[in-house]
Amino acid sequence: MTAQTLEKSKPYGAHVLDIDLEAETLRIVEALRAQLRSQRKRGLVLGLSGGIDSSVSAALAARAVGAKNVLALYMPENDSDPESLELGRRVAATFGIEGVLEDIGPTLAAMGCYERRDASIRSVVPDYGPDWASKVVIANALEGGFALSSLVVADPSGNQSRHRLPLAAYLGIVAATNMKQRTRKQLEYYHADRLNFAVLGTPNRLEYDQGFFVKNGDGAADVKPIAHLYKSQVYALAAHLGVPEDIRKRPPTTDTYSLAQTQEEFYFSLPWDRMDLCLYGLNHGVPAADVGAAIGLSAEEVTRVFADIETKRRATHYLHEAPLLVEKVAEIG
Repeated sequence: MTAQTLEKSKPYGAHVLDIDLEAETLRIVEALRAQLRSQRKRGLVLGLSGGIDSSVSAALAARAVGAKNVLALYMPENDSDPESLELGRRVAATFGIEGVLEDIGPTLAAMGCYERRDASIRSVVPDYGPDWASKVVIANALEGGFALSSLVVADPSGNQSRHRLPLAAYLGIVAATNMKQRTRKQLEYYHADRLNFAVLGTPNRLEYDQGFFVKNGDGAADVKPIAHLYKSQVYALAAHLGVPEDIRKRPPTTDTYSLAQTQEEFYFSLPWDRMDLCLYGLNHGVPAADVGAAIGLSAEEVTRVFADIETKRRATHYLHEAPLLVEKVAEIG
């Protein structure tokens, strides 16, 4: 029995996401070098949050162009977890990358980001004030029904309550919050322009596939070297590249709202390791029952996750599109 036949004979599981880590590293490194040559850029700028995706991207960038040709930006704001800055600095030190601190809190305050967000929150919770905290959460796809969002607030004593979000309030909160990602991207392009560097985006496949990014915010970039990799593969690359262990063990968060928030609370149906197997299964025609057996869900529950993935793809398709033209300009390829 060949190794390939033996692999196919295994029950569906995490092994389907196994890759040759050094070969994949070399492939990404060579692609980055070629992309920079085609864009006539001499280095890379990225926002370094201390999360797994930006940490792996920083390590790959350093391998591709040398640490001296990579600039990391730390861009905390009023709601950021202080640990993110500490971990980002640790990653930069690990790979010998220069880091620049750009506190975007004052800029966001001047633009009315926090004030506009809080005004939308007060339309639902009139008592909401400066000493309160909040986050937006989404209904779990496993429960069926519509994926409606709710507002969770905590008063100054720490008492939490959950509230149904009317559409206008939801849109107002999200619109204000998206200023954070767009402000960070402005700074990334400022530094890229002054250095003649390219901007490196850090979405993994789960995020890129399902539109978990802000258009012209964290979705904007010149290169996206890990967008084809499932989150499990990103974690495996992190260990291979020497990303510090405490970063590899840190649960993924949005680090966007003032209340702590996991990515599955805000957007995904399941934790990343199970979402990977659902997404891979959907992409490769694996029966829902086989996926369910691998992740401890029923076939019906996996079918709901499949439907949620497809719904998010349709709803966020526009995020991937270039500006739409009335007619194609023939001279522009």
